[in-house]
Order: sequence, then structure tokens, then C-alpha cells
Amino acid sequence: SEAFSYDERRQYQKKARAEGKWVGIGVASYAELSGIGSKISASPGMPINTGTDTCVISLDSTGAITAAFGCAAHGQGHETTLAQVVADELGAKIEDIRVITGDSTAVPHGTGSYASRTAVLSSGAGILAAQELKSRMASMAAYLFNTSIDDLRFMNSAIEQLSTPNSIEFSRLAKTVYSEMGRIPAEHRLELTVTKTYDPIFGTTSSATHMVEVEIDPITYKVDIKRYVIAEDCGQMINPLIVDGQIRGAVAQGIGAALLEEVVYDEVGQVLTASLVDYAIPTALDIPEIKIVHMDVKAPNTLGGFRGVGEGGTIGAPAAIANAVADALLSFGCEVNELPATPERIFQMIAKN
Repeated sequence: SEAFSYDERRQYQKKARAEGKWVGIGVASYAELSGIGSKISASPGMPINTGTDTCVISLDSTGAITAAFGCAAHGQGHETTLAQVVADELGAKIEDIRVITGDSTAVPHGTGSYASRTAVLSSGAGILAAQELKSRMASMAAYLFNTSIDDLRFMNSAIEQLSTPNSIEFSRLAKTVYSEMGRIPAEHRLELTVTKTYDPIFGTTSSATHMVEVEIDPITYKVDIKRYVIAEDCGQMINPLIVDGQIRGAVAQGIGAALLEEVVYDEVGQVLTASLVDYAIPTALDIPEIKIVHMDVKAPNTLGGFRGVGEGGTIGAPAAIANAVADALLSFGCEVNELPATPERIFQMIAKN
């Protein structure tokens, strides 16, 4: 409300209406299951596994770390996000992390990316796998330093001994384990490839509130979005830039659903919107500046405190815009019960009242 300047915008709305302008303000709040676990997906008998993801992580002989996941990336920034999660957990440099997604030769099983699940499930699997790999690396480093695991710190792709200046880089540890067989006896040598699956059991819930101000042209009936503010809770953010990009991209889709996009058929069933010439999608001219307020509070029931965020904009935007259009047409007694709210549809709504 504060970020939107709600009271101020309501005052402006009164003034604008007195001048004959059709200005409306809409609000929509939602809660979305995201990163759902096995309990939720099993309850309705879903025929696919939506409740887990698997990570296979390894430290190779060069000291590079490869983390493979069952999720499939197609533009969401998974490679960056998951690399950050693994790097943070291992104390590694992010440039030393290679992320593989959606490759059935690298991971035993995966069901892809949907249901705002990757940040929760894939990150959780990555955390579990990285924790186990780190434990194995620490065990062998402690043997080499003749110290305890508690005397070690992982930073910048190296393992440091806290009580002395000793340190060993990941690459050097890898060479020692893989090539210098005499330095670590067989009973202390551990495999540096780990497979872990994460199941949050119930998962978590993402939520947000969208507030939007629109103005409808009284001659053309076109809806112009003047102001857009979102307050969202996606748990702890991994990469704020990617979070903002996903929210804004989803809102753009939501604007399309609210104002433009519609599959239209004629009376004999012939589709009339079979190309982008006739099927209107939002352009840069249709997308307003979007202000986002982040809660950035750890979710209490997921590894890393993450919640999903990818679909949220498509949930909140159509409802908020529909409410704003209805508010703008309040004096006509119109209710918006069908989307998209095209100029033709708004004209027909007004004509019926």
C-alpha cells in the first residue's frame, strides 16, 4: 500500500473521475503451492513425480565441480541459480561450478520444470548432495592435515585449517585423491561423486499482492496500465535479478491474458487467431514499469528457505487488472467476468448497462 501510494492514488482517482476520466484501481492477492512434495502430489494420484528432484554432484580430477539436476532449464536462469546454491554450500568459487539440467544421461530420473518447483526441489537436492560431498572432502583433508573436521573451513574453492596456515585447494585435493594414491590410504579414501534426492514432503506456499491502476480511454475503450506494484514472498531469494526477471516476465504474460490474448473461432469452428498478426500479445508499449517489494524471509519448511516464484505474475495480474477495469467502470455498474478485457468487450459491457 505504501509503495503504491494507495491513499494518494485514490485521491487522484476522485479528481480524475470528476474530470470525466475512467480511472480504476485493482488489488489481487493469492497463495500458490510451489515446490510441492510427495504428500501433495500423491494425494490426488498424479501420474508423474512432482514431489522430488535429484542432484548428482562430483569433484573431478581437475578440481571442477559438476552438478546435474533433473529439472529442465529453458530460460529461467537455472544454471546461475543452482550454481550459486552449490557454490554457497561447498564454499566454492561460482566459476568452478558447472550445472547440467534436463539430461537423462546425467541424472537417474527427472520430471522437468513446472509448478514453480525448481528453486525448492532442485536447490534442496543440490544442498543435500553438496553437504555430503563437502563432508567427504573434509574427511580426507582432515587426514592430510592430521587434524579434525571441526578445524577446517571451506572458502574460495579451498580448504583451510583454522589452527595453522595450512590450506589445500580443491584442485590439489582432487589430484591427491585421484592420482597420488599413496598419500591417502584406502580406508580413508572416499568417492567424490554423490547422488541425493530431495523431497520437501508437503512443500511450501508462495504468496503475493498485486496493485494496479488503469485508465480506460472513453473513446477507444483501450485499457492503459498506469501503475503496477507487487509485494511478493518467494522465501529467501537466491538471485534477486533472476527473481525480478521471472516476476516481470510472468506479469507480462498476465497482462496479455487480461487485455489481449484470446483464441477466437468463427461459427463453423475455423480459428481466426492462428498467427501473431491476429493473436495479440503484449509488446514493450503495453508493459508498464513494475515496482516489486520483496519480503525476502526464509521459508521455515524447505532447505535453504526457498519458495517458488516463476508463475506468480500470471496468477495475480489478470485478477488485479480485471478488478481495476471493473473499478474504472463502476459508474456504469459493470462487472468483469470474462477476459481478456478488450475494447470490444468493454464497449459491449457498457452498452448492456
